[in-house]
Amino acid sequence: MTTTEVQKQVRTREVTAPEVVPFGWEPTGPAGTEPAGEEVLFRFPAADDPAPGARRLLGMSIYAAVLGLAGVGIGVRGLVSQIGGGVPGWYTWVLAFLGMVSVALSVGAFLSIHRRVLPWLLLLAAAVPLTADIMLAVAY
Repeated sequence: MTTTEVQKQVRTREVTAPEVVPFGWEPTGPAGTEPAGEEVLFRFPAADDPAPGARRLLGMSIYAAVLGLAGVGIGVRGLVSQIGGGVPGWYTWVLAFLGMVSVALSVGAFLSIHRRVLPWLLLLAAAVPLTADIMLAVAY
């Protein structure tokens, strides 16, 4: 094999989904086709995917923005409580963990935007740890 052929092979190498997303969210079969019988719940939108509806995207974005603003408010309240003193050592860690769980569920909702019900269930589920965050922030 000549050097030119090797260079051509290196340049024309395809990048498959497992190299980009190593978590198995985008299973691919031979030549980039999806295996039969497997349904992918979370995936980055492909170039040939239809665009989600404007109302759906706007509704999800507004709901996620409300969750985000509530999270910022809780973060400010937690910071004030931490500066003021008198909070247990686990307070900050639990507050941050619950906030990150809420963010992860919101991200999952947007990654599953092409599903019918799953994004809304994930956004509703994201409100649960945020509600626990609010109750924890009010308690201290």
